[in-house]
Parts: sequence; structure tokens; C-alpha cells
Amino acid sequence: MPELIIPPGLVCGIDEAGRGPLAGPVVAAAVILDPARPIPGLNDSKKLSEKKRDALAVLIRERAVAWAVAEATVGEIDLLNILHATMLAMQRAVAGLAVQPTAALVDGNRCPKLAIPVEAVVKGDGKIASIAAASILAKTVRDAGMLALHETYPQYGFDRHMGYPTALHCQALEEHGASPAHRRSFGPVARQLSLL
Repeated sequence: MPELIIPPGLVCGIDEAGRGPLAGPVVAAAVILDPARPIPGLNDSKKLSEKKRDALAVLIRERAVAWAVAEATVGEIDLLNILHATMLAMQRAVAGLAVQPTAALVDGNRCPKLAIPVEAVVKGDGKIASIAAASILAKTVRDAGMLALHETYPQYGFDRHMGYPTALHCQALEEHGASPAHRRSFGPVARQLSLL
């Protein structure tokens, strides 16, 4: 496999959280790390415990040259589809950086349209520190948002599954119908709505 060439200059890593859930926004983060202030333990957010993610998120905010988190709403997901909404959230995250990067590396195989060179890196959140940092910020911010939604809609158990289509969630959808936080364009939600 060819060695990934990281471009010179201020490179931001980009990742998202929440493409698969049936509820809540999709959240993206962009991070420019400071080589002079390394953060040990960065990894794909899915491979870290919640406690470790939360601790690393604090360090990322303290030590990064710049970071930003943005989202696309449930309404935007239903209007655009999840892929385009994800790209929109990524564009918003990059636009929100206090320092403009000279290039970007994004987790996955699709790139948002940006005014700077951007390259997709499959499984980048496990290979590139700045993408790992972005994955951690995106996940911790989205999880916090889902816990807030749980306060409003406790009957769905968002605090346990973060909106993913677990058996518990699908059962709650059947019993209570869809909330305003649910993505109406997603199969299980659309099916439930069609039964009304």
C-alpha cells in the first residue's frame, strides 16, 4: 500500500459522527493539530472508552492550533440525504476554523467540496492524528446532544443508543411513533410513519 503523503502546511483532519442513527443531527469536526503540542492516545473514537474520549476532547480543545464542530440538522438530512448533509456539516466545520488550513484530510472515501486541496483517507481516523482528533470531537459533541434530546424525549432511550437503530429504539418507535428529532427519510422511521 502506498505511503500516505501528508501535505505541508496547516492540514486539518475532518471526520463526522452520526451518519447511521435514525435520530439527531450529523455532526462534523475539523481539527488542525499543533506538532509542538502532541496529544498521546489519539485514535478512532469508536475504539476509545467514553471516559477516554471525554478526556482527549478536553486536550484537543486546549492544544490544537484550531478546531471547529458543526452539524447538519434532521431537516437538512431529510431534505438533502445523509451523504450530502454530512458533506455540508464538514464544510461548515472547516469554515468555522479560526485559522484557515492549507489542505484537508477527511476520513472515508468521499470529500466535501472545499476551497483548499482535500484528500479522502479510508479508515483515516485510525491512521492520521488530526482525523482521529476530529472523530473524537464529533462523537463527544453528538453524544452530548443526544443526551440533551433524551431529556426532552426520554421514551426513546437516546441515552443508551444515541439514536442508532437498536432493537430497543425500534421498539420505542413502534410504541411512541416518531419524534421531531427523528429522520423521516430513514427506512425504519418512514415505515413507522406509513402505518399511521
